[in-house]
Amino acid sequence: MTSGRDVLRSALAGQRKSVLAAAVLAAGHQGGEALVPAVIGVVLDRAVADSSALTLLGWLAVLAVVFLVLSFSYRFGARAAERASERAAHEIRLAVSRRVLHPRGGAQNGSLAGELVSVGTSDARRVGMINAVLPFGIAALAGLVVSAVVLLRMSVPLGLLVLLGTPPLLFLAHLVGKPLEKRSELEQERAAHASGVAADLVSGLRVLKGIGAEPAATARYRRTSRDSLRATVRAARAQAWHNGALLALTGIFIAIVALVGGSLAARGEISVGDLVAAVGLAQFLQTPFTVFVWVNGQLAQGRASASRVAAVLSAPPAVPEGTGELPAPARGSVTFSAVSHGKLRGFDLTVPPGELLGVVTTDPATAIDLLDCLGRFADPRAGAVRVDAVDLSTVDPDRLREVVLVAAHDTDLFEGTVEDNVRGGMSGVPDGVLAASAADEVAATLPSGTATAVSERGRSLSGGQRQRVALARALATEAPVLVLHDPTTAVDTVTEARIAAGVAELRRNRTTILVTTSPALLSATDRVVLLHDGHVVAEGSHAELVRAEAAYRAAVLS
Repeated sequence: MTSGRDVLRSALAGQRKSVLAAAVLAAGHQGGEALVPAVIGVVLDRAVADSSALTLLGWLAVLAVVFLVLSFSYRFGARAAERASERAAHEIRLAVSRRVLHPRGGAQNGSLAGELVSVGTSDARRVGMINAVLPFGIAALAGLVVSAVVLLRMSVPLGLLVLLGTPPLLFLAHLVGKPLEKRSELEQERAAHASGVAADLVSGLRVLKGIGAEPAATARYRRTSRDSLRATVRAARAQAWHNGALLALTGIFIAIVALVGGSLAARGEISVGDLVAAVGLAQFLQTPFTVFVWVNGQLAQGRASASRVAAVLSAPPAVPEGTGELPAPARGSVTFSAVSHGKLRGFDLTVPPGELLGVVTTDPATAIDLLDCLGRFADPRAGAVRVDAVDLSTVDPDRLREVVLVAAHDTDLFEGTVEDNVRGGMSGVPDGVLAASAADEVAATLPSGTATAVSERGRSLSGGQRQRVALARALATEAPVLVLHDPTTAVDTVTEARIAAGVAELRRNRTTILVTTSPALLSATDRVVLLHDGHVVAEGSHAELVRAEAAYRAAVLS
């Protein structure tokens, strides 16, 4: 079980060299900043007071070297810290992406796609920022230590005041940061939900317009957006209170240091140069304490985001691992034995190798449950699904999907060319695939044929064009068992009849299951089964079922 602390430790450990380098360089910068008022005090005591030009030039040279070192240290320290931050965020994005895309699934349960995107972007960035802020927090401590050492050399009370006063101040800063952490976590959660709702509505915009549901969708997003806004405002208030409280505390502390230094100078216990150095150091202390305010706020937000990242990474998989092996090459027989899952109730079905089977369901939810079992997106709570006599619940999903390909109805295309989408990472497109899916007609209407660029999710294509390209991609895999869910709902009847004939010819002697209500596709199948109330109630050819089954006619012809 991954925790938020595990995520933070991993982010730091993975970039420890860069973080260490950044911390050393940033510490050099803060130490140099602390030395500046001390060197100025020495100049006043040893050079100006003694009227020695040579001594003055020497200490001015020392001051120039200090400025050179602190400038160099800050430049390269900030660069190393930023590198560590970006690399850590990138590693988290990869880890979240691997978990979301894992064949065993489960990461997306209960989450909208936009929420997962928010975790992999905004939350990953905030966790990565820990690597950027921690070196500066260490550097601020180094600046305090140098200041305390310098003050101790001037006066023991001044040095002890800084050394003993800093730990309680840091503890108070930690307590003040607790409300910010809680508000920040809620802010990210609400913002992620708003992003998820927005992505969901945008992806279904055409459907919403078609059914006239735009007002309801707009109202839903407004409610979600208002919730996100309220959480953001509360987080901003917590941030302002946090910053104000810490600035007040540090201001009081710095004033006390300056007052003690002035009192010691008035009594003659420290020199004029020491007084100038003490006042300069008191002013310098504002910098490390301001850094502490910033670091503490970033740590609070980083811890909240790390918890959200951990929730995704530790999400239980939808299905367990499997050690079973499907035969190679697979014959392609499929058997359902008393399967109960979702709407399926004691479902029995045998599909011999090479059959082109049509499946009609009177309830669309039954079709989804059937596809989940075939693709092992979920295991049935009872019964077994077998391919070539091997129980799919014992097969690793990666290996299973090399044999059984489930092409969902809402398959998306990717940014690239038409050919890239059809190939799907393969070296080439098998002969006959474009013709069987009628994707050759799509290519013929595009300016550059299959080399035409496709925008994200295939939005530059019409619905029918997207379906045909997606079908071509599924056919191109030449899977031993291919399951197609409503692959032609957006094409005209003439094209649908051509696709039915093309799929039947191309998939000859290979098992194909068409889950559809399309008469054109069903008429090209070897056999059709009708599912009602979760089990098979009739089977036969498309023509036989049209004549004999009223439920079949209602599902297919209405």
